[in-house]
Amino acid sequence: MTIMSSWKRLNVGVVGGGIGGMSTAIALRRAGHEVTIYEKSDFAGEVGASVSCAANGTRWLHEWGVDVAKGDPVVLKKLINRDWRTGEPVSVYDLDDYEKRWGYVYNMFHRQYMHAMLKDSALGDEGEGPPAKLVVNHRCREIDLKASTITFENGVTAHHDLIVGADGIGSVVRGILGIKPEKRPSESSCLHANVDTEEAVRLGLVDYSQDSALEYWGGQEGKWDKIVLSPCNGGKLLSYYCFFPREQGDYSTQAWGTDSRPVEELLKPYPALDRQVFKHLSIGKEIQPWRLWVHDPYPYLHQANVCLLGDAGHPMMPHQSQGACMAIEDAAALGILFNKQYFNGDVAQTLVAYEQVRLPRVTRVQAAAAKAAYNINERIGFSVNKDTPTYKVEDPKKVLTIEEMNAYDMYRDIEEKLASIRGLSYTDKFVCGLPVGMELPNGVTIGATA
Repeated sequence: MTIMSSWKRLNVGVVGGGIGGMSTAIALRRAGHEVTIYEKSDFAGEVGASVSCAANGTRWLHEWGVDVAKGDPVVLKKLINRDWRTGEPVSVYDLDDYEKRWGYVYNMFHRQYMHAMLKDSALGDEGEGPPAKLVVNHRCREIDLKASTITFENGVTAHHDLIVGADGIGSVVRGILGIKPEKRPSESSCLHANVDTEEAVRLGLVDYSQDSALEYWGGQEGKWDKIVLSPCNGGKLLSYYCFFPREQGDYSTQAWGTDSRPVEELLKPYPALDRQVFKHLSIGKEIQPWRLWVHDPYPYLHQANVCLLGDAGHPMMPHQSQGACMAIEDAAALGILFNKQYFNGDVAQTLVAYEQVRLPRVTRVQAAAAKAAYNINERIGFSVNKDTPTYKVEDPKKVLTIEEMNAYDMYRDIEEKLASIRGLSYTDKFVCGLPVGMELPNGVTIGATA
């Protein structure tokens, strides 16, 4: 590796100790920097249930040396879309050759287990770079952009060479950077429920854990009714996300972590639902509302020596299962840009490159996730199953494909953007991290002129 003669170790402050914050700490630690994570509560953890980590996220976990087995994942083998009433498969996307094609598996984690796995890598002694520090009960109040200083609500101040706002969808750092979200409640609402696989089997119900699949009921032809099942904890837990029109129940202002909603509330929107999955929902536990807001893309991701990451910088609807992967990719981009090969000591210039690398990609996924909210055929995987009788998409040339996500070479993307910023020539045959001439299943050829 070529070491930049002007490289220097930075003192980095990460605001937010969730999945994005921990990923950032790992990536920048591996790049040789000192990282302090500031968590607003008295515990850095996660709430919720399952979280997807496709190959474009899993690859960075391996590159960073994360012990993935600690997360107790389910390795997905299929995506299955089922008929709303009968449960019969309508569209199946097979992932049997997924690892062979993309080099990494598609993991499904329980959110708390994934967070603990990342936290161990960020704070533990093992692995390259100085272990990150975690400071709890530090809620960000303001940031002096010129002085690069954070002031917390408890009166403590901290100076850092680089500050990363990884403080989620309600980001304080985002507001400090002057970004005022254009947002509106989604037209769909969501309740989440957990089902214990052992209990379902004991009651004689179908054992969906055997499918090792992300499974969907409905989601066709513009309807808001959709059930999403994702197995986690090695298949021991079945995580259900249950969507329905907002007029049937508006949870846009309710937070996760309150008392469990009654099971009758969960079942009410689904009188015609396939009885097999309906019976699963009838034994659902920890029924929680999930606030769904549609955010328009933000105009930028950084100011001075401060940048945004993950949901703080690009909240997206969950319907492409890419939210966590995009946060992990953000972290990976910072880790590469600030490593000994690429970082020239200029933090603000490097964040210009970060924004140029990340903003187009996350905006693309954001828009695709909004489309897939009401049409499952827009979802990665199903988006290329054109032989499905119900297949219809807004624009076949614009569907998001698995190739775009997993053939992406972030190193090439970064080199292209840095060359432009630094006035250097870039001769590799890549455009935005994708190989020139690559033909996507949607009929688009990378680098071809219109």
